[in-house]
Amino acid sequence: MKVQRRLANCLVLATATFLVLGSTAWAADDDSKGQDSDIQKRIEKSADVLSEIMGTPDKAIPDKVMSDAKCISVVPSMVRIAIGFGGSHGKGVATCRTSHGWSAPASITVTGGSWGLQLGGEAVDLVMVITNDQGMQHLLSSKFKLGADASAAAGPVGRDAGADTDWKMKAEVLTYSRARGIFAGIDLSGSEITQDKDETRILYGKMVPFEAILNGKVRPPAGTESFMAAVRKYSGQAREQGSLSEPENSASAAR
Repeated sequence: MKVQRRLANCLVLATATFLVLGSTAWAADDDSKGQDSDIQKRIEKSADVLSEIMGTPDKAIPDKVMSDAKCISVVPSMVRIAIGFGGSHGKGVATCRTSHGWSAPASITVTGGSWGLQLGGEAVDLVMVITNDQGMQHLLSSKFKLGADASAAAGPVGRDAGADTDWKMKAEVLTYSRARGIFAGIDLSGSEITQDKDETRILYGKMVPFEAILNGKVRPPAGTESFMAAVRKYSGQAREQGSLSEPENSASAAR
């Protein structure tokens, strides 16, 4: 009788353990899928933001700025957060020009300061254009602050604007914002740009260094085509030239 009772208790315990572990695994899987979906939506939104901004001839980033860009990053729906006197926080993606074309997108986080107060706390879309090699090196470092580590300035607006100015000599990063349908250059000095390591792991299946991604050593994961196409189109590069070098990982390996 005691043996049977012990066997019954063990069976109940094993069943309960299986159910708990199973529900935990299912929940983790659902959470992973949810995070993956959030990133895909953010990448698609970044493509939409760039297309909508560049689709307005008289209020767009100048063609000259885009064609000479070393790196381009888009942060859709950056929002104000309460940190001390206030600040701003947003997630987006960045890509850099390489000898093989534009690199795979890298996940970034932008945390800003008082400029958010000037926009009334409304969510804004941000676009940052790295103009030279020095600015690109700051971005490749995976963490830098605008105005401190890298010089930054509100970018010129208008398809033909800036063609005959010295904007390229004045700033390593040109910054833009769109809020309430109004697109304009904005001073983001004090904002910090860092690699979003958590989203990098989700997007690539493992942690991949910022420099490896932006130097073109990995292939763009599935689901990033819309953003890559928008960057190629508006940077004046109709299609990628050549092919990527052997990647450290691929979309299939990451998944």
